[in-house]
Amino acid sequence: MGGRVATIEKFYGKKLSRFKPVKGSIHELDRWIIEVYRPFFMDYPDAFRKAVEAAFLQARSDGVKVLEMSLDIGYAPAFQTKPGQLVEILKQVHQSIAPGIDYRPELGFMRGQSIRTLIANLEPYLDLNYFKSVDLYDDEFAQPIRNFREVFRYVKRIGLKCKAHAGEFGDADSVKETVEELELDEVQHGIAAAASPAVMYWLADHHIRLNVCPASNIRLKRVRSYKTHPIRMLFDHGIQVTINTDDVLIFGAGVSEQMKRLYTCGLFTSAELDVIRMNGLEETRYKQVLNSKR
Repeated sequence: MGGRVATIEKFYGKKLSRFKPVKGSIHELDRWIIEVYRPFFMDYPDAFRKAVEAAFLQARSDGVKVLEMSLDIGYAPAFQTKPGQLVEILKQVHQSIAPGIDYRPELGFMRGQSIRTLIANLEPYLDLNYFKSVDLYDDEFAQPIRNFREVFRYVKRIGLKCKAHAGEFGDADSVKETVEELELDEVQHGIAAAASPAVMYWLADHHIRLNVCPASNIRLKRVRSYKTHPIRMLFDHGIQVTINTDDVLIFGAGVSEQMKRLYTCGLFTSAELDVIRMNGLEETRYKQVLNSKR
């Protein structure tokens, strides 16, 4: 879901009903995906390829240089295909549309599924030796985070970067708990940490990066506006933050647009936004320096 609505509509030749949140819950979003988006594209034999093409076109037009875009492990059974075939499409589209982007493939899985199902769906992808990271997402309250501990221990041992959604709907303590239980390298969102100076300092001290998605937070009614977004407080407490899209298809704003809005509303200076930009681009060097000090 990383492509523009206009691109998707052009591919399929029909209009897509927009996501219109009322309460701003993750369940509203899930319902839109199941009831609107999935039927919209599942009938097309090349639907997955077209969605991937739209995502790479968006990233290229946005000037993205490092892209960590996830593939849900449930896609293979949903499309009645094999993980290897989906990976071949990712490789082909990456090289044909955006070969200049440093693409670091990511595996995503939902928090509501059973651990047995997760492992069964995950293993065929890991056997391909293609993915660089994993991300746990969806309903933060679906089951205790400790249930995923062994899965994350395993993927970490084989060298994958570990991420999870936390503090998007949960509280500050849930961010710290998720990092500790899963030994995360990065947190997706994490904005609830702004409610606790102790948690913010802990994240900064442990060099845990927060990948923040302002447009998503506003559309899902977690934050009132760019002007009041807690990313400012997180930044001021020394936490390394980045700006991300969290599904352009749904929330309608690329990285550049969000950075511009954070600037025009007066939340950040251009120099500060450049620091945030470099947080993502210099990740490899940052990790090397950090590891050398341990």
